[in-house]
Amino acid sequence: MYNTCLKIPDMFQTSGPNHDFFAHRCVWVNGPVIVGAGPSGLAVGAGLKRQGVPFVILERANCIASLWQNRTYDRLKLHLPKQFCQLPDFPFPEEFPEYPTKYQFISYLASYAKHFDINPHFNEIVQSAKYDETFGLWRVKTISTSSSDIPIEVEYICKWLVVATGENAEKVLPEFEGLQDFGGHVMHACDYKSGESYHGKRVLVVGCGNSGMEVSLDLSNHNACPSMVVRSSVHVLPREVLGRSTFELAVTMMKWLPLWMVDKVLLLLSRLILGNVEKYGLKRPCLGPLQLKNTHGKTPVLDIGALEKIRSGKIKVVPGIKRFSSGKVELVNSEILEIDSVILATGYRSNVPSWLKENEFFAEDGIPKNPFPNGWKGNAGLYAVGFTRRGLSGASLDAMSVALDIAKIWKEETKQKKKTVAARHRRCISHF
Repeated sequence: MYNTCLKIPDMFQTSGPNHDFFAHRCVWVNGPVIVGAGPSGLAVGAGLKRQGVPFVILERANCIASLWQNRTYDRLKLHLPKQFCQLPDFPFPEEFPEYPTKYQFISYLASYAKHFDINPHFNEIVQSAKYDETFGLWRVKTISTSSSDIPIEVEYICKWLVVATGENAEKVLPEFEGLQDFGGHVMHACDYKSGESYHGKRVLVVGCGNSGMEVSLDLSNHNACPSMVVRSSVHVLPREVLGRSTFELAVTMMKWLPLWMVDKVLLLLSRLILGNVEKYGLKRPCLGPLQLKNTHGKTPVLDIGALEKIRSGKIKVVPGIKRFSSGKVELVNSEILEIDSVILATGYRSNVPSWLKENEFFAEDGIPKNPFPNGWKGNAGLYAVGFTRRGLSGASLDAMSVALDIAKIWKEETKQKKKTVAARHRRCISHF
């Protein structure tokens, strides 16, 4: 089998304006380069391992699944049952609960990487990836800080590029008038760990998605006084219906019913179990929860206790923000709240446009233009995993498609190379 990486001799290495500061290396990868060592990148790597295809995974952090390890709150659990969140060919341990904690999921991912012998290149920040049409190859430039204090500029040359950085690579930080004058503590939800230090504090949580709801619930459980900003409509569904996962129920119904009918059933069950949530300031969208998810990527909230806190008044629902001032926030309804801290549960976005020099496969928002299930393969050896807006199950499906597609091409080319080498060898022997 051909080596995964080969260092190109110094005489062929690139130089540039930072030549005195950076050490330079140029590496040929006899297989794909995968950008991102989260669940999506690991799943692709495992699929390629099973097919005997060499690859390199580049990860900007110092660990796998950095989003899960570094940017999640302590109480986080998987929102869906574990059978819908497992990666290909590696089920969760039987002793894990139906909704594993974030620590259990991180442990599962570590076991997954160990089982398939996946060893990413950590602390490698991709600066750019561009297809060289002259040579028909991808040029992936990184800055590596893993081996020494001196940054190393590395250029990986490969035939296939797999983008596995996902939909949530970067936090979204909206601008608010007067926020710089607020004076209190402001953080994004990705930096929030626990409500323990917020005891007795008045906290404004901006956002009402799953993160906003769970952060508000956690704050309330730690005897803080959270106010949750609901700027737009939101679907709130029970996590379970009669002891069965709402998601599992929806998946089952979609085998037999059209999507619009499944939405109507889900909303009816939600009304029966949760009551009329609109009277608490949680206005429902016009589109059903599944249709909204498919068309706009907006995930419904699966309630795990926040709604009861809202009913009791321990979590206050407030409208959008007009402006901040010292220790205060003015809302769009002219109400003024005195607050101590602000937590921005304002979501995440793809970072692909910042480094991938390509404008055909990915849209401006960093999501493939073709929707699921056709968004995993582009042109010229470009692939994407983790952008389906269908969570870990969607990422797993795309990962299997990508691994099989690359393996098929790689094996054909490897077979042809061996034939060419053998033919040359026979010609050499015939000359003697």
